[in-house]
Amino acid sequence: MISRNIITRAIAALLLVVVAVDARTDKATGISFPDTRGGLSLFGVGVRRKGPIKIYSVAMYSTSALQEKLAQCQKTDKKALSVLQKGVKEEGQASFSLNMNFKVGAEKMASAIADSVAPRHSGSSQDVEKLKALILKGVPQAGATKGTTMDFDCSHDSISVTVNGKAQGSVASSSLASAFCDVYLDDKCVSPAMRQDCLDHLCME
Repeated sequence: MISRNIITRAIAALLLVVVAVDARTDKATGISFPDTRGGLSLFGVGVRRKGPIKIYSVAMYSTSALQEKLAQCQKTDKKALSVLQKGVKEEGQASFSLNMNFKVGAEKMASAIADSVAPRHSGSSQDVEKLKALILKGVPQAGATKGTTMDFDCSHDSISVTVNGKAQGSVASSSLASAFCDVYLDDKCVSPAMRQDCLDHLCME
């Protein structure tokens, strides 16, 4: 008789295959994201809204090991969200890709991200200012126009910033990297749609 554990692993493997070939489009904006980035796999996509305005779409990427853990969870189980939130930090490899849908001034965009990170960050406020400076360094003078891309790569000890495909630098701070992940994954996340999409596509029914 086939054990339940073997069946669970088989289902998990099947889900990973499906996810691996399924690059996704944010239905709210029509913006698409590739299925991999920097060796990491696409977890979920969603929109960042400000009232009725769809500011940008965001995609999260992380490891296949975390995918396997999520594939063994029921998406309606509260445990699944906990596995996602804790797993991203335990893996120490997560990337958040932002693609602008609505034009925002460079200073306003950088400040908005910094203001979201600051209350979640337990380290020096200078770390947040450094992150803001990297965003400002990369965003064109005309502002973050539609199609502008920003990538934030979070590891155990730092966060790096890339704007329109050009690396802008990094901030060495484990707390800042953790706080950035929380911006998109905690209970007050700025894109509930992206967080839910991760669970919908990676967990069992």
